[in-house]
This record gives sequence, C-alpha cells and structure tokens, in this order.
Amino acid sequence: MTYIWAHRGASGYAPENTLEAYELADKMHADGIELDVQLSKDGQVVVCHDETIDRTSDHKGFIKDYTLSELKTFNFNNKNEKYSFCHIPTLEEVLKQVKPTNMIINIELKTGIFDYPTIEEKTIELVKKYAMEDRIVYSSFNHYTILNILKLNPQADCGFLHTDGIIDIADYAVKYNVKNLHPAFYFLLNERYYHEAIIHGLKINAWTINEEKYIQAALKLNINAIITNYPDLAINLCGK
Repeated sequence: MTYIWAHRGASGYAPENTLEAYELADKMHADGIELDVQLSKDGQVVVCHDETIDRTSDHKGFIKDYTLSELKTFNFNNKNEKYSFCHIPTLEEVLKQVKPTNMIINIELKTGIFDYPTIEEKTIELVKKYAMEDRIVYSSFNHYTILNILKLNPQADCGFLHTDGIIDIADYAVKYNVKNLHPAFYFLLNERYYHEAIIHGLKINAWTINEEKYIQAALKLNINAIITNYPDLAINLCGK
C-alpha cells in the first residue's frame, strides 16, 4: 500500500505549513503530513519552508532573525484570500494538533543554509514529549543532520532527501542506518535507482507529485509514500 502524505499540509488549497493546512489534510484523510522546521532567534522550533519569510508572510527577513513572539504577529497566509490570517506554527503546536489523529509526520530539518545548533536535540525532545516517536520520519538535504539525529536516537526513522544523482545511494543509506530515500519524483524513472532501493529494503517517499499521470505512475511502482500538495486527488486515484 502506498501512503499519501500532504506536502506542507494540504498546501494546494490552504497556506503551506500552517495548522489550517494540516487540519485540512486530516479532513481529506491523508495518511501523513510533511513539514519543515527551523529555529527562531530565541531558539524555538518553528515550522516554515523557506529560510526567509518573504514569500509566505506579509513581512521580510530571515526566520533566524525574529523571535517567536515577533513571528507570531506576522500573517503567514501566503496571500491566500480564503484564509485572512494564519500564524506561523511551532513544531509543538503541530504535534499537539496531530497527535489525536492517525497521521504520520515527516519532519524535514532545514539545515542546508544555516546550521541551527541544537535543532536536532530540540526536535527529538518535542517528539518524545508527545510520545510520537513511532509516527515520525526525519529527513534533510543536509545528511550530516540525519547522522546527528541517529546519534541522538539510533532507532529514529530517517530519510535522505536528494535532488541529484548519487551513485550507489542505496548502499550509502544502508551504511548510515537510514531506512528511507526521499527523492525528487523524476528519480523513479531510473529503473536502477528503484530496484536498488527495493533490493536493500529501503522505503521510497517521493516528492512533490501533483499531476494525475505522475501520481498514477508512482502508484504502479508501489512506493512507500507519495508526497503531494493535493492529497485528495492522490487518495481518489489510489481508491482509498
């Protein structure tokens, strides 16, 4: 069975990475959500994809340069007229909201540009606080961050995010005790990539698959998860 994970929540309809988008994903019966975490100026784990708030809010600047209380005054509705005002959520707020559901949470740690010291510790501590360890998949384009997660919790379910072709990536993942590969969807067109992952027992969670023809292609491959902005479309296509 292929799971459907809502990319930054049901972001095709609601402002991305907001509590509203995650609530809508649950209403659409998504199997999980994907979100991105960074640290505010005062060290709070906040949920936002870009390092800056320029695109998704009514202010400008880097996440790291604002305190949580300052960020909470900005409107993160991403210019979506159906949502007059959306707060930036903390990871804790998301965990609290999602805990009563059955949804998996794919937490992407955004450490590709800024290092964010202690983000791994703080993220793991929050997950542990809500006893949701068995419902979390950690991923990052910064693979050193994944190694830090596994150092802190060797049982953590982790995935290597990537957009580039990495030779022998399945061997690479197994070497570092990583159980998931999170490729851009076009890597699934490479039969060698797909078969090497399957032979090594790795789960493939591919992003961001929004068009019907590509969702159908991913379903035929029976990958572990489709990460999409339109969870309702993917759910209808897989007959859930």
